[in-house]
Amino acid sequence: MFLRNSWYVAAWAHEVARALLPRTFLNDPVVLYRKEDGTPVALEDRCCHRHLPLSKGRLESDKLRCGYHGLLFESSGVCVEIPGQAKIPPQARVRAYPLKEKYGWIWIWMGEPAKADAGLIPNWWWTDHPEWAFSKPEPIQVQCNYQLISDNVLDVTHLAYVHAGSIGASSITEFPATTEREERLVRLTRWIIDRPPPPLYRDAGHFKGNVDRWQIVEHVPPCFSVNFAGCKDATGRIDLMALSAPTPETERSTHYFFGFVRNFGLNDPQIERVFAVDFVKVFNEDIPILEAQQRMLELAPGAPKIDIAVDAAPIAARRLLQALLAAENGM
Repeated sequence: MFLRNSWYVAAWAHEVARALLPRTFLNDPVVLYRKEDGTPVALEDRCCHRHLPLSKGRLESDKLRCGYHGLLFESSGVCVEIPGQAKIPPQARVRAYPLKEKYGWIWIWMGEPAKADAGLIPNWWWTDHPEWAFSKPEPIQVQCNYQLISDNVLDVTHLAYVHAGSIGASSITEFPATTEREERLVRLTRWIIDRPPPPLYRDAGHFKGNVDRWQIVEHVPPCFSVNFAGCKDATGRIDLMALSAPTPETERSTHYFFGFVRNFGLNDPQIERVFAVDFVKVFNEDIPILEAQQRMLELAPGAPKIDIAVDAAPIAARRLLQALLAAENGM
C-alpha cells in the first residue's frame, strides 16, 4: 500500500513545460504540463470516455484535447466539449491533482485534495538559500520498491562496501550509531573520530590528514530523507547534505529524485562538477544492488530474513510508515 495523503516529487520544475509529460505515481497514470501563464497542471492520464491516455492528445491553450474522440478538458479536469454532441454528461471529467512548485521540484498530492497541506512538504530551506549551493541531478528510474531506497539511505554502513572507492571507508563500521524516534521522524547518528576521510571528501575539503566525520540521516515518511554529512579538522570543515525523495511509480519501480546541498565551493566549477558528476556516480552505484534485491524478493517473497544492528533505523522508519498507513486506512 502507498500513503496517499502525502506530497511526492513529480518532476523537476524544468521538466514540466508546454509539452505533455506522462508519468505514473502510486500506480496512477498522470499527465503533467504548464498553462500559458506557467502554472503547472496534473491530470489523470486516462480519458473518461475510452481510456486513451490524454498524453496522446494535444494542448489547446490551457485545455487538453483527447487524441481519440476529441473530448476537451479544462485544467480542473472537467470536460467542456465533446465534438458532435451538445450535451456533456456531468460525469465527464478526469481527476486533477494538487501541485506545488518548491525547491526546484513539482510536488504532487495523490490523496484527498482537501487534505493537501503545503506545510507537509519537507522543510529543505537550504536549496534556495544564498549561502548554500544546490546541485540538481536528473532523476533515476529504479526497478525496485521505493522502501528499499529509504532502507538504503538509512543504512550508511553499506558505504564501506558499495561505495568503497568514493565516499566509503572501512572505519564506518568501527563506530556505533544511535537511532532516535519522534512522532513523524527517524534519526540515525554516527560520528567517526580521527580517521582518514574518504576520497571524495578528501578532495572536496583539501584535507591532508585524519578528520572527524559525521553521518546523520533524518527520515520523514513516506519517503523523504536528508543525509547530513561532513568532515572537519583543525584547519577546515565541509558540510553537505544529500536529499532523497524516491517517488513510487509502482510496487516495483521508483522515480528516484535527489539533490546535493553544500556550503563550500559555491562558485567553484570544479567543486560543482564533483556533485553534478562524481556524486551522481555514487548514487548510481546503489542501483544494481537495489534492483538485485527486488528480483530476489520477487523470486521468493516468503524467504526468511534476519535483522542485524544496522537495521534499527530502517525498521523504525518502516514501522512509522505502517502506523501512518493504518491510520489513513482506518485500521
